[in-house]
Formats: sequence, C-alpha cells, structure tokens
Amino acid sequence: MHPLASGLFPAAATAQSTSGYGNVWVRDNVHVAYAHHLQGQSHVAGRTVRAIFEFFWKHRQRFDAIITGETDPNDVMQRPHIRFDGQFLTELAHEQWPHAQNDALGYALWLGCQLVRDGALRLDNTVVEMLALFPRYFAAIRYWEDEDSGHWEETRKCSASSIGTVVAGLEALAALALDPSCALLAAGFDPSVIELVSRLVQQGRMALHRILPSECGQLSPQKNRRYDAALLFLIHPLNVVTGPLSDLILADVDRFLSGPKGIRRYLGDSYWAPDYDQRMPEQELTRDYSNDVATRDTLLGRIGDEAQWCIFDPVLSAYYGRRYSETRAQGDLDRQVHHFERSLAQITVDWRCPELYYLKHGEYVPNPQTPLLWTQANLSTALVAMRASAVVTRESLG
Repeated sequence: MHPLASGLFPAAATAQSTSGYGNVWVRDNVHVAYAHHLQGQSHVAGRTVRAIFEFFWKHRQRFDAIITGETDPNDVMQRPHIRFDGQFLTELAHEQWPHAQNDALGYALWLGCQLVRDGALRLDNTVVEMLALFPRYFAAIRYWEDEDSGHWEETRKCSASSIGTVVAGLEALAALALDPSCALLAAGFDPSVIELVSRLVQQGRMALHRILPSECGQLSPQKNRRYDAALLFLIHPLNVVTGPLSDLILADVDRFLSGPKGIRRYLGDSYWAPDYDQRMPEQELTRDYSNDVATRDTLLGRIGDEAQWCIFDPVLSAYYGRRYSETRAQGDLDRQVHHFERSLAQITVDWRCPELYYLKHGEYVPNPQTPLLWTQANLSTALVAMRASAVVTRESLG
C-alpha cells in the first residue's frame, strides 16, 4: 500500500478515472492507518490521520456553520466532506456526494485518540482543536437520531453502525482526556467539552439499546433493516458491542449474509448486482445513488444474488483471534482460521485483494475496483492476529 504525497491513500490502487476510486475516503483511510498501526508502522498511521485532521481543519467552516446553526445539515453538500482529493486536500465541490456519513467522522476521532495516546500523533493546535470540534458537531446534528448515509453511502436513515462508530470515537476521547500521560488539557483542550462528551456517549448508548441487533429500526421499508454486515465493525475493531449481543450479530451475519465467496453487505443490496457492468453505463456504476437507490434496485433479480464483499472475513478472523487470546478456546481459534482461509481464498489469481465478487454470466468474479486498499488493510490485521494466535498456541502447549 503506497500513500500519496500527503500521507493519504486512494480507495483502490488501480482505479479507472470514471470510478472515483482514485479519490480518498476518510473511512477507508482510517482502516488502512489502523492496519499500519497494528503492524508497528505507527508513523505511517500518524501521518495519514494527521492529513485527515488537516483536511478537516482546512475546511472547518463546514463544522462551524452547522454548530452555529448557519447551515442546514440536511443539505449534505454542506456537511464535512468525507471523500476528497487526497493529493491536494481539496474538496470535490463540483461532484454531488452523500457526505452525511457520521461513521467516517467517528472513525477519524476514534483512531486519532488512539494515536495520540500511543505517541504517534502529536498534540499540536490542529489536532487539539479538531478533537474538540468533533463532539460539538455531533451535538449540533444530534447524531444519536440523525439520518446519515452511513458505511454504504446510500439512503439516509438512523443506523446503529453509524451511531456506534461515533460512540467509539467519543469514548476514546473521554479516555484520552482522563489519561494524565497524554496531557490533553495542558495542550489547550477545552475542559467544558469533557462534560459534553459524557452526555453524548449516554445518548448514543441509549440509541444503540433501542436499535440493536438491527441496523435500523425505522418503520419505512426503504430504511428498516434487520441485518447489515456494517455492524461487525462495532464488534471489531471498535469493541462497542460485546457479550451476548455481539454473539447474536455474529450469528445473524453467518446465517443471513455469508456466501460462498464473501459476505453480503445486506439483503437486497443492488450494488454490483448480477451483470452490473453489462447493464449499466460506465459513468453510472459508482455514482451517488443515495436519493434514488430504488433505480438501482431493479437490477437485483432475487435475494441471494447480492455481491459478496471481501472486507468482512478478515475482520471476523481478527476478532476471533482477539477472543482466542482471552479464552484459549479451541472453538475461537477454529473460527479465526476458518475466516482467515476464506480471506485468502478471495485473493485473485494475480495476487490482488478485491472489493467484492459479483455474478457475471452466472459466475462470481471480482469487480474492477481491485485491489481495494480497505480489503488489503483488513487482511493485514487478520495476519497480525494469526501470528499472535500462533504465539498463544505455543505458550499453551508449553
């Protein structure tokens, strides 16, 4: 994975100009940075997150205008942009995009706090001010009931995966503020924000209690969703959902979303439906469908033919590896190995990590957004976890 000069990463290493995957997404970059951090390349992770913070600080008027009420957050182009030109840290202002993606901002806050704690991100003015700006923004939009486009950038709804990611970021900030070794307050962080963060976490936790194990509990058929693989990220790496509830979500994904090649994002997902690139003009393949996903949904003939993604099995493998380190249970190790082997089987014959497999002329093939750096990042975290499990197994055997 080679970064741009800014330290950010494009979504795909080889992307056609029409796909937009040469741009950077905040969410993808956080997952890529997190993988580097786990691999011991914290300087790479710190540079990536610093560039994200610098982009947001450069365009902080978007945060400020919503916080002060000058801008209507329902105009998604006025929200902080989560997809942009990573080379020059400039917005793609000429392109309509569903920038209401609270999960992306929550991820940035979550990893930023981790990197500050671990000494990989210096507490300069930009970082300190952004750490205080995020919670003020989340309060202004009432994130616990805000409809956003979420992980999949589609129809706006109240999504547990977005709310939970913000909770993870806010809890990481609360922990950072209480850590005397980080000296956040001494660096100029506004102490009044700490009380705000506590209230925001409580609001988010109550919302999750109402919605989970569903992704969205709203009654509208276009929004209501019982099963969604984005909930896996709340289990790992965010660790927001634990215990029996996490077991239920894992069982749901295994039963309803897992396929022979990968894992479906959700039932009825029409992105890269069968013969997608044969039935759609090239410029329509990856455009903004957040306001008319029903148009694309006509391409999906039946439930079960959805594209199967490659970002989830490595996350599951890493999660079960974390469990194995705690439980020493053979069942957890078996699940870790199972999902790791599935992850390896998803690699193409020319050794690339795909975004997804879709049905083309009746056979599953990778889509053109290959290699996807988010998939590569997750596979590398799974490999780190496998190595750790090998050490645990050797220690158990004496």
